Amino acid sequence: MSTATAQALADLAAASELLAAATAALSDPELSAGHAACFGLLLESLGAGQSRAQISVAHALRRTGAHKLDQPSLHAVAQAGADPSMDNFAAAEGQTTAGRTAFRSARSFMQDWLDIPRNTAHDRLIQADCLIGGVDESGHPTEPWLEDLAQDFADSTLDPRLIAATALKLHSTRKDLPEGAAGAEQKQQLQSDARKLIHSEPKSARKHIANMVAQVKAGKRPLKALLDEVGLFRRGTRRGLIEYILRVLPSQAAAIEAHFASTGNPATQAGDRQGLQEAEAEFTGDPGEGWDDEATKPDWAREDGTDPPGSGAEPDTEANADANADADAEPDTEADAAGTAAEPAPAWEDLKPERRRLIGLMALLLKDHGANNGADSNRAGLATAQVSIILDYEKMLSGAPRYAASSSGLGFSPGELRAAMCNAGIYPVILNGRSLPLDLGRTQRLFTKAQGRAIRAAYRGCAYPGCAMPVERCELDHLDAWEKGGCTDIHSASLCCPVHHVERHCGLFHAVKIPGCRPMVLLPPDLDPEQQLRINTYFMTPEEALAAEDLAQRMTAQWRAGRLDVEIVEP
Repeated sequence: MSTATAQALADLAAASELLAAATAALSDPELSAGHAACFGLLLESLGAGQSRAQISVAHALRRTGAHKLDQPSLHAVAQAGADPSMDNFAAAEGQTTAGRTAFRSARSFMQDWLDIPRNTAHDRLIQADCLIGGVDESGHPTEPWLEDLAQDFADSTLDPRLIAATALKLHSTRKDLPEGAAGAEQKQQLQSDARKLIHSEPKSARKHIANMVAQVKAGKRPLKALLDEVGLFRRGTRRGLIEYILRVLPSQAAAIEAHFASTGNPATQAGDRQGLQEAEAEFTGDPGEGWDDEATKPDWAREDGTDPPGSGAEPDTEANADANADADAEPDTEADAAGTAAEPAPAWEDLKPERRRLIGLMALLLKDHGANNGADSNRAGLATAQVSIILDYEKMLSGAPRYAASSSGLGFSPGELRAAMCNAGIYPVILNGRSLPLDLGRTQRLFTKAQGRAIRAAYRGCAYPGCAMPVERCELDHLDAWEKGGCTDIHSASLCCPVHHVERHCGLFHAVKIPGCRPMVLLPPDLDPEQQLRINTYFMTPEEALAAEDLAQRMTAQWRAGRLDVEIVEP
């Protein structure tokens, strides 16, 4: 066994050298696009394998008691790492001591000797407990805490990073689960739901699993307990910035999310990029590109080309002619580059969404509520938050604990729902079990506002699986082409973000119309070899996401069995 493990370590050292050599060779500026794609594909596969190996290392260090190695053994291990040869690996087998050890535990060994950050070492040991197994106080091995996920972790065809992150999330609920059989049943249900999300839609699984865990931790807390913790808290100054923490109820968060969505939409007055840039200049004191009045404008900025009022200067015709001639000439590249370097102006669209949201919030806080309120209400950043609340009619009649959610995927309790419905700007939309909008007007060339609101409420966001573009930034997509005799019907409409809208019409993926059901998506074989019908569940609650995945699987099974008449929409 020692020879076999020494050979495995030598192979690992050789693999490290091969990886370094391959990376250097593939950094060639003349690398082709196809080889760059292969480079990325293979390297990500290696990264997934490395993540699985790192958790196995944590388990091996604890199981073998590596933190009890004596000093000569640690020196031999270090020598083998510096000079990876078969002789050095054979000498590095090491011995543990029963006396005083240099490290208290496997975690301290990982942190102090392997230079692994403390939190990372802690997480890897937890992941090893959940996915490989642990060690009890007497040194005997124990079964993994999440047995079903442990099987997925051992499956080389699945990404271990997502499974490991899921295990860490589920493990954080152990103190919130009830004792005895009820706790074991709830843990098993969490594990089962998480596996369904991982297998069906891995791109959205992290978000839904985090929401599932949050629901477990929240439990059935009374409203008074929640209200005791809401508020805006100041944390203090850090790195020259003032930090705040905002804790709100889901019904309040829905209004905030709607405000952010309006601010992030460049098609609205609130999200106008130039206006937001000017608003930011007001908040930061940056003069920006504006001028105080007409008299301070330079000549080139004047629409009529005249001098400032009261200057008494006559326009210089010859100078203007020279200026016009210069304007028609080719620009001085070097001078222009110097001018650009002196006054950098990054594109507003390139800035982080978090910064745009802050500008919108500041615009609200600094809004003039006086006589100029009407004019000030058109300022950039002053979003009108319109929240769509989707009521599941069947769940409401059955008395389910949660039967409503906002268009951004935030779930409401019945009490929060009643409170939210009392506020202005709330649009209740009732859907049937298949998420089809009901009783919404007549067909015409363009979608009506009522139709658009209902479609956005039903589908929440872009149709492409895993796309996180919010619904306000999406475009209504006619699945029945108008120029080919199609009708503007909500039952044959879809939502796509601007990028995926173009991609669908270019044939990069297909929308699928299903009788009596919402449209679905069929990805190309290179992205989805199994050719499953898919739904984007990113903006759904975990319960809705699981139901949507079950629906997609049933529709796929019926389609393949020839029992379902589907229409793959032409680009």
